[in-house]
Amino acid sequence: MLTIGERFRRPEPRRRMRDFVRGLLAPLPRKNCWTIAEHAGDAGPDGMQDLLTRVKWDDAAVRADVREFIGRQLGDAEAVLVIDETGDLKKGRHTVGVQRQYSGTAGKIENCQLAVHLVYATETTHAMLDAALYLPKSWCDDPQRRAEAGVPEQVRFSTKPQLAAAMIETAAAAGLPCRWVAGDEAYGNDPRLAARLRALRLGYVLSVACSHQVSTGLGVYRADALAAGLPTAAWQRMSAGRGAKGYRYYDWSLVALPRATDNHGGHHWLLIRRNRSTGELAFYRCWSPQRAALHTLVTVAGRRRIEESFQAAKTGLGLDQHQNRRWISWHRWTTLAILAHAFLAAANANRNRPDPAGLIPLTVNELRHLFNKLIIEPTRRHTDPLLWSIRRRRHQARAINSHYARQALIEP
Repeated sequence: MLTIGERFRRPEPRRRMRDFVRGLLAPLPRKNCWTIAEHAGDAGPDGMQDLLTRVKWDDAAVRADVREFIGRQLGDAEAVLVIDETGDLKKGRHTVGVQRQYSGTAGKIENCQLAVHLVYATETTHAMLDAALYLPKSWCDDPQRRAEAGVPEQVRFSTKPQLAAAMIETAAAAGLPCRWVAGDEAYGNDPRLAARLRALRLGYVLSVACSHQVSTGLGVYRADALAAGLPTAAWQRMSAGRGAKGYRYYDWSLVALPRATDNHGGHHWLLIRRNRSTGELAFYRCWSPQRAALHTLVTVAGRRRIEESFQAAKTGLGLDQHQNRRWISWHRWTTLAILAHAFLAAANANRNRPDPAGLIPLTVNELRHLFNKLIIEPTRRHTDPLLWSIRRRRHQARAINSHYARQALIEP
C-alpha cells in the first residue's frame, strides 16, 4: 500500500484497494466481488465493483509502481523477461476479447479470452510484471462490440508479439534491470520482435519451430536439418535448472551463425536441446550484444518455465476467476492480481537461502497461507468494524444473561 497508495487521492478508495488485495490473498474458495466484499466485512459487492468500474484510478500507473517495486526488491542485472500467454475459457460472446481461438492453456481451439503476460525471472523467483489483453481482429473491426465492452478508441489490432514488444519496451525504458528475453514459438517465429529486441540491446533466447530457416555460411537450412548433421562431440549434458522433480538435464548443442546484415551487430546462435530419453528436439534462436557461454544460454532457456507463477496466480490469487466483461474492469482486476503476486514474490525472494534447521523452502502458496494466518486474520479480528459489532452484541447478550441469572439466585 505504501507503493501504490498515492495513486488514490481519497482514503475511501485507498482502503477499498487494501481490502480488495487482502481478499485476493485470502484462502477463499472462489474470488469475485461478492466473496471479496464478504471477506472485507461489506454488506454487498457494490463497493468492490465500483473499484473496478467507476472509481477513478489509472491501472497502468499502478502497474508502473509494481514494476518499480519489483526492480527495487528483486532487481538483477542478469534477469530474464519471460513473455507468455494464458487463455481463460468463457461462455457467450460478450466478454471483451472472447472468440473461438487457439488456447495453449486448453491445448485446442476454444471459446476463450487470451492475454499476453510479462514475467520477471531471476535465479530464485518469478514475479508477474505486466499484462496486455489480446483483442482479435473481429473485435477491432466491430464498433458495436467495442462500444459495449468499453474498448478505448485508440486501441487498434495488435498481434501478440507486438503486445509483448510494447510491454518490454516500457520495462526497458523505465530502467528495470534485466539482460535477457525468453519466449515460446509464437514469439520466436516473429522476426520483427527479434529485431526490436536487438535495437533495445536485450539478448534473447526464443523458441522456434523445427522448420525454422537458418542462414549459415554454407546456405540456408532448416533447423532440424542442421541438428541431424551435428557430430556426437557437439552435444553436452547440462541442467536447465530445477524442476518439480529436481534438476532437468538435457543434451545441448550450440551452432554459431553469421552476423545479420542489420546495424545491431552482436552474436547469433542456434541453440538445440535434445531429450535424453526420447531424443525429442527443441530449437532456440539466440542473440546477445556480447559473447555468451553455452551455460548462460541454457540457463535463460530454462527460466522460461513459468507455469508455477501462472498456477499460483490463478489458483491462489484468482487471476482467471473474474466476472468482468468490460475492458477497464478486466485490466483493473488483472493489475490487482499482478500486484498481489509481486508482493508474494518479493516476500519469498530469499526462500532459497540455506536454512540452519534444514527445512525445505516455502512455496508462494504456502507463504500466502502463512501471511493470512499470521497477519491478515489477526489484524481483521482487531480492526474489522463488523467483527467488533458481532463481538459487542455477544458481550451484551452474555451480560444480559448473567444479569438474569443473578436475579434468579436472589429472588426467593
